Amino acid sequence: MASSAAIYGCQGTELLPGERDFFRDVRPYGFILFARNCASPEQIRALCDALRDTVGGQAPIFIDQEGGRVARLKPPHWPERPPARQFGALHTHDPEGAREAAYLGARLIANDLRGVGVDANCAPVLDLPVAGAHDIIGDRAYALDAATVIDLARAVLEGYRDGGVLPVVKHIPGHGRAFSDSHLALPEVDASAEELSATDFVPFRSLNHAPAAMTAHVVYREIDAARPATTSPKVIRDVIRGEIGFDGLLMSDDLSMNALSGPLGARAKASLFAGCDVVLHCNGRMDEMKEIAAEVKPLAGTSARRADAASAQIKPPASFDAVAATARLDALLNSSQMARS
Repeated sequence: MASSAAIYGCQGTELLPGERDFFRDVRPYGFILFARNCASPEQIRALCDALRDTVGGQAPIFIDQEGGRVARLKPPHWPERPPARQFGALHTHDPEGAREAAYLGARLIANDLRGVGVDANCAPVLDLPVAGAHDIIGDRAYALDAATVIDLARAVLEGYRDGGVLPVVKHIPGHGRAFSDSHLALPEVDASAEELSATDFVPFRSLNHAPAAMTAHVVYREIDAARPATTSPKVIRDVIRGEIGFDGLLMSDDLSMNALSGPLGARAKASLFAGCDVVLHCNGRMDEMKEIAAEVKPLAGTSARRADAASAQIKPPASFDAVAATARLDALLNSSQMARS
């Protein structure tokens, strides 16, 4: 039986009987964990095993572990990892050191994730914030210029690959101009298609070989004034697949976010019709997941090819000394702080 074109979350730290039955019936492509699901390393490993068991043992398990303020694994069990902007600050005076630091940061996050059974990370962020934009992106972005973002994100993609973790770049084709938080409201961007092409789209176009990407719940008025990217056939066809040239697995951002409107099933149907390969639902509410599942079909055709290619990126990690990597990363970031003082 083929996997369905969806990624779901669950309610707590253990899989409930109703969740287990539901996942066995619908066979999602993957699962996603949030802080509510993460209590200890042993508990997460058991939860990941239980989730995979519902679909026959093979399924990517995603998480948002960017470093900085977006981290589901936190102390005391896991160390804090630096936000993206720290690598950008180092890049201003030591580009080579910044690339090494970004790589090491990704390897360390991958090591944290693989240690508990998680093998896909919704990172790195390729967005370019502009002056006055909502701080929902903020220091999650490596820098304000495309060249630095590309340089550092390329190293991060390599770090995740070597660490055995599937990276998901976000938020394609760009969330940096949003003046509202898409978790709460629908951002609308007025910039022209030409300006977006010369700025926001550049990191995604330069790194279009990434194996997976997450859409932006953002309206680009000059491209499609009626729909956010997630549900816009024009944005996905002409911009993401066309101009940007991305042919990896395209997943929606969370369908339960307030940027989208209408019933959950309609949101799922619109996202898949627009060209998303899989839809993402994060809050674990069974009523919403059932509504989505009623509209989601099995992965097939090009979407199945992309999903298989993304999953094939998940390989055993290369040999890695986390203690030495941590010491080297700290030294590089400390040199950046001294240079700015």
